[in-house]
Amino acid sequence: MSSSVNHHEIGKLRIISLGGVDEIGKNMTVFEYEDDIIIVDCGSVFPKEDMLGVDLVIPDITYLLGKKDHIRGYLFTHGHEDHIGGTPYILKQIPSHIYGTKLTMALVDLKLKEYRVEHVPIHVVKPRDVVQLGCFTCEFIHVSHSIAGACAIAITCPAGTVIVSGDFKIDYTPIDGHVTDLQTLAHYGERGVMAMLCESTNVERSGYTMSEMKIGETFERMFAQAEGRVIVAMFASNIHRMQMVIDNAIRYGRRICFIGRSMVNVSRVAMSIGELRIPEGWLIDMDVLDQFPDNEVLVLTTGSQGEPMAGLTRMAYAEHRKLQIRQSDMVIISATPIPGNEKFISRVINQLYRLGAQVVYSTLADVHVSGHACQEELKLMHALVRPKYFIPVHGEYRMLWQHAVMAESMGMDSQNIVIPEMGQVIEMNMDTLALGEQVPTGGILVDGLGVGDVGNVVLRDRKHLSQEGLLAIVIVIDRDEEKLLSGPDIVSRGFIYIRENEDIIDNTEELVREILSSNSLAGENWANLKNIIKDEVHNYIFEKIKRNPMILPIILDV
Repeated sequence: MSSSVNHHEIGKLRIISLGGVDEIGKNMTVFEYEDDIIIVDCGSVFPKEDMLGVDLVIPDITYLLGKKDHIRGYLFTHGHEDHIGGTPYILKQIPSHIYGTKLTMALVDLKLKEYRVEHVPIHVVKPRDVVQLGCFTCEFIHVSHSIAGACAIAITCPAGTVIVSGDFKIDYTPIDGHVTDLQTLAHYGERGVMAMLCESTNVERSGYTMSEMKIGETFERMFAQAEGRVIVAMFASNIHRMQMVIDNAIRYGRRICFIGRSMVNVSRVAMSIGELRIPEGWLIDMDVLDQFPDNEVLVLTTGSQGEPMAGLTRMAYAEHRKLQIRQSDMVIISATPIPGNEKFISRVINQLYRLGAQVVYSTLADVHVSGHACQEELKLMHALVRPKYFIPVHGEYRMLWQHAVMAESMGMDSQNIVIPEMGQVIEMNMDTLALGEQVPTGGILVDGLGVGDVGNVVLRDRKHLSQEGLLAIVIVIDRDEEKLLSGPDIVSRGFIYIRENEDIIDNTEELVREILSSNSLAGENWANLKNIIKDEVHNYIFEKIKRNPMILPIILDV
């Protein structure tokens, strides 16, 4: 900073997390300086178990809707779903220029095309490229992660420089040979960094994250042992690992087959931009799988998290139209469970054992390493960058807390550490750090093509239906004559089996007849009539069998 500049003239940088704090996933951070706004990442997250029927959850962007004219661009650290999954929904509402490395932009482009989001200018950058967006100067810095093209981003504005780590680990022997750019990080540390936002996923683990090379040795051993087909379930986005598996397959004379929508899509994109290399003639379609001997086949599939509709899950439950698990198959699950998915994966593994397959997973062999930094790597990042202020991100609250404690143990003043809350504005320049207002935040639920139309009321109804069932009471009334023409007919779904509970059904019908005979059937009274039926029937059923179904009176007018 030039000494001629008066510090009091400098405004404050506002940093707002719209996702990715107190949770794993849905990463989205807003940087605002005066009239300029840039956004880093646009992620999504898997729905929680009680979000019945919901496909994914994206950040609430209410705060940004009123500031569309100030948004200068979106920057992406890498191409994982928790960083790009929200792009088609958010860019449809607030389009702007987007920046990221080759694979990241290819994956975002795939999403935008799938959801028919047009007129979004895509800019492919390389590590150490610098992008100017309004008053923000942004440099992409290469880091190792479990996907190609991952970057940290250095964001400089008049208030100072902020380093966003993105997801990273310090791997000295990465598959692609490109190690984390520690020199550039150290260079910023020398010049002075105002703040660092650093990921916290593995902060509870001591030591270092194992190198991806270690898995290569395991796969080599597995391919040497396998006598039948090898089926590998993994994240489709982990291109480096996919390349390693494919290289081993070719070494052992196995053809490669991709199964699962995201596996097929991502591999196609990665091949088209040269990030994934498969020699001519080695890639086969699943329709011709059975034309090759079992010991000449490798299948790469989705489903490493036990997702109900994914390839491996359907194979385990014999629901896959093209591939049935055989006793000679070796199934390798090259992933660890995302928190909350453990029991889904256990079910799939149990089912695969039932079918006689040999199953290899992370508790049995080194078939997965994390893409995230453990404690010693995080300490190295802190030591190189030496920020004045520290904001731990990308983790549940306990992880953010542990990361803050770690920063303090390295000599950082606790006054300069902020554990962020979702939507909390953090304002800073080199002189001051303060908390500003709270902006609207939360999760927007995506169900099919509907975005945000499934709210708490709909979820409550779905939960109610799933637990207690439905009792519909259908009545046909002549509005003009004010008389009952037919019914009440009772329909039960997920509540009781009508044939075995005829007395309850008969008594309910009788109760409804009594209500109808003692109340006016004029059209303007129908809302009141429905409420009376609902309350009386509810009381009767609860008293009788202590159940609480959703009661739905339907009055038809003829």
